[in-house]
Amino acid sequence: MPNGYAYFWHDPKFWVAASTILFVVLVGRLAWRRIAALLDARAERVRAELDEAARLRAEAEAMRRQAEADRAAALKEAEELLARARAEAQRVAEATAAEAEAAAKRRERMAMDRIAAAEAGALAEVRAAAAEIATAAARNVIAERMDAAADAKLIDRAVAELPRALRA
Repeated sequence: MPNGYAYFWHDPKFWVAASTILFVVLVGRLAWRRIAALLDARAERVRAELDEAARLRAEAEAMRRQAEADRAAALKEAEELLARARAEAQRVAEATAAEAEAAAKRRERMAMDRIAAAEAGALAEVRAAAAEIATAAARNVIAERMDAAADAKLIDRAVAELPRALRA
């Protein structure tokens, strides 16, 4: 008995050490539980964030695929629209060319009709002038050659031929 105690449990140092160990064990258990709970909560948060990240990645992939599909559809629609526009432009060009050709033919026909009308008018004027000149010439010739005796002779002959002309 070096320090004067019969048994070691009678020594206060033993009880201080035992109570310290017991305190450290109890406080350690409580602290361990709290630390474990904090770590579990952090692990759960990390798991939730990872799940959210995976969900967001899947959504982003789906959106990317949808955007690619929309882009392909838009390209296809643009190509179809361009093809329709080219076909429409070709049709309009052909229609315009046909219309221009028809208008040119119409103008040509109208010009030919005007020329024919002008020719007919000129021909009618020439005929009228010729008839007028012939009438004037005949009047002059008759006036110069016909006298009262020739006039009476002509009337007698016409009266004599009248019954034959009426039978015919």
